Amino acid sequence: MRAATEYRETGEAAWSWVLAQLRDDDGPWLPETVPTGDAPEPAPATDRDGTYGGVAGLAPVLAEIARSRPLTGAERELADGIVRRLTATAPERTEPSWADGLAGHVLALRQLAPGAERVALHRLVELSTPDGWPTTFELETSAPVTDLIMGTAGVVLAAAWAGGPDAGALTATGGAALLRAAEETGDGLDWRLHPGYPASTPNFAHGTAGVASALAVAGTALGRDDFVAAAVRGARHLLAVGSLADGGFVVPHTLPYSSRDVEPVTYGWCHGPTGLSYLFAALGHAGVPDVGGHPVPELRRRCVRAVLDSGLPRRLRPGFWDNDGRCCGTAGVGDMLLDTAQDTGDGQLLAPARTMGDALLDRAVRDRTGARWRFVEHRIEQPLLPPGTSWMQGAAGIAAYLFRLARVLDDGLDAPVVDRPEQWWAVPAALRVTG
Repeated sequence: MRAATEYRETGEAAWSWVLAQLRDDDGPWLPETVPTGDAPEPAPATDRDGTYGGVAGLAPVLAEIARSRPLTGAERELADGIVRRLTATAPERTEPSWADGLAGHVLALRQLAPGAERVALHRLVELSTPDGWPTTFELETSAPVTDLIMGTAGVVLAAAWAGGPDAGALTATGGAALLRAAEETGDGLDWRLHPGYPASTPNFAHGTAGVASALAVAGTALGRDDFVAAAVRGARHLLAVGSLADGGFVVPHTLPYSSRDVEPVTYGWCHGPTGLSYLFAALGHAGVPDVGGHPVPELRRRCVRAVLDSGLPRRLRPGFWDNDGRCCGTAGVGDMLLDTAQDTGDGQLLAPARTMGDALLDRAVRDRTGARWRFVEHRIEQPLLPPGTSWMQGAAGIAAYLFRLARVLDDGLDAPVVDRPEQWWAVPAALRVTG
């Protein structure tokens, strides 16, 4: 395993490469991917300001870097530019989501300029309906989306994390909307991407695990036992459709099994036990002792065990582990391992967290401009994808993990944690530092 300095140096190289891709057009923006070879100069995308693939996602990177060293003048200028852009556009913005809208702006503004997030929270109040928040994503429905990435659960988590005068109304409105959108099953509650969606994607990013986490967090914040009870029923449904074999816990990627060429069980943050572990952290935060006779801490440990036993980050076969980012890949797994280690005091998890860091160092593409990563899509003719810049699918998010890993190795399990709306309840309150 490498020394902390090697993780930090690669994080710096990745961040340098991201900074080299920045453009300015009425504020900073990034191309989400950087094509290799000759390609036309990209133009700003509609999601240029988002957390998932845009400049709002640079805020948690800047916040993490600031825990390791003072920001440079250029980095402070970037932070100021992001704040100016997001505060200027928030009053007219209509997309509410964590991935590409106002809930993500809450994250970026609170981390970079505490207090500035209120403009985004207030706009979310203006846009709220009894059923949640209408999305601008092109979906085959006019119904509000429920999930963490694109829908109501993400708004609820952003509001509960940020606090302030509008937070109570937002979490209450969103939580009540999620209760109404629940689908009764024989064993509990399920949430599809939106009512009527043809399949259930029950893990953290797009379904029941993420929605139940939001309800557990909102119920704790508001003293709403009905929200917490619904979260427990969501967990019971997951136990009914998942597997507790071999000391782990996994839930299928899609139910019924998708006709797409995707593995029935995946292991990342979005559709696997990496993300699923945050539900049991949320239930623990809510004071829930057990689900279906299984202690909540045990279920969290089982999720971690499933990840560690899966074989990742080795690429065992095409389609198994072709991504190194936060959403679907290695950096997201590493961050969960650090969250769990710091929350539970389990120092043995540092070894697999370092294994994730080592894989990232081994797979980095380096040159004089810095470091980046090229993921693989085995289902297309040219499977090696162009390098990504972003928080969730590119070098920015990977850099943040490498900075954090180096810091924890240097400072121990009591190192401060830069918290975010989608994970703050899974780390000790005493260690949380928003920015």
